[in-house]
Amino acid sequence: MNSITDVAGIRVGHVQRMGEGWLSGVTVVLPPVGAVGSVDVRGGGPGTHETDALDPTTLVSTVDAVVLTGGSAFGLASASGAQLWCEEQGRGFAVPGTVVPIVPAAAIFDLGRGGDVKARPGADMGYQAAAAAFASGDHAAVERGNVGAGTGAVVARGQYKGGIGTSSITLDGGVTVGAIAVVNALGAPVFKDAAFKDAAGPQPSAGSVLPPQGLNTTLVVIATNAVLDVAECKRTASAGHAGLARALDPSHTLADGDTVFALATGAVGLDRSTEQARQVSLITLQSAAAEAVRLAILDGVLAAESVSTAAGDYPAYRPAGE
Repeated sequence: MNSITDVAGIRVGHVQRMGEGWLSGVTVVLPPVGAVGSVDVRGGGPGTHETDALDPTTLVSTVDAVVLTGGSAFGLASASGAQLWCEEQGRGFAVPGTVVPIVPAAAIFDLGRGGDVKARPGADMGYQAAAAAFASGDHAAVERGNVGAGTGAVVARGQYKGGIGTSSITLDGGVTVGAIAVVNALGAPVFKDAAFKDAAGPQPSAGSVLPPQGLNTTLVVIATNAVLDVAECKRTASAGHAGLARALDPSHTLADGDTVFALATGAVGLDRSTEQARQVSLITLQSAAAEAVRLAILDGVLAAESVSTAAGDYPAYRPAGE
């Protein structure tokens, strides 16, 4: 399906609201129990939750869910809802009397794009998105465009609508690498080595009102069925930023909170018969991760649909001739 759910066990759930001042939502990526994870935050304006827990030197190596949300730092409250859902399912780090789910989260800036700056995700939307992810089943199709955390996303300094995109790449030996991206960038997406800002496409309508676009952020989750430890997941997340930089110009600015998570389900072993084989296996996987991220970001832009709200008009991008 060319999506992150091509990785067995990875599920995605979206919840969003549009209208009556709303243009925001939450996306939850739910891995199988025991999945290993890490993160690399490189943007200058990040909004994150529990990312320190994913450092290779910390106690817990597994991740129970990843929350991607609108609402800027306010939207990080949605992580508590996903955490509650995981606790109810018994997913988490065992402690006396309960479990503590490891649920990192990251947010995009979309405040006020629906007209009401108070219309932002909370714990209820995080809970619903986690439940929706679980209910979707394995290898389910992933909705793209104006859904979940991509509902209020824009790109190219607010000139066009952004959204959710996804992709996957299959390597020799049964290894699959997938990515999902929430594209909400200050920069302009780059198609076929031509800057998006120079490509033929619709322009904002005359008289449309575009609010200041000083705060942005592109969020990514990479998933693979390979066996990776936390340090290798960290390096895979780092490699994903290369794909982000290829897809967006500029990227990783002071006004972007660009964040990449990486999850490994551990179903397929890499060739580690020699040190050289180990290095080649990891480099090949991480190169595929970068390309999957690039493709997911471009998919998110092409899947997004035009939106008009009290705050402004956000036209979709369509290549010339379509």
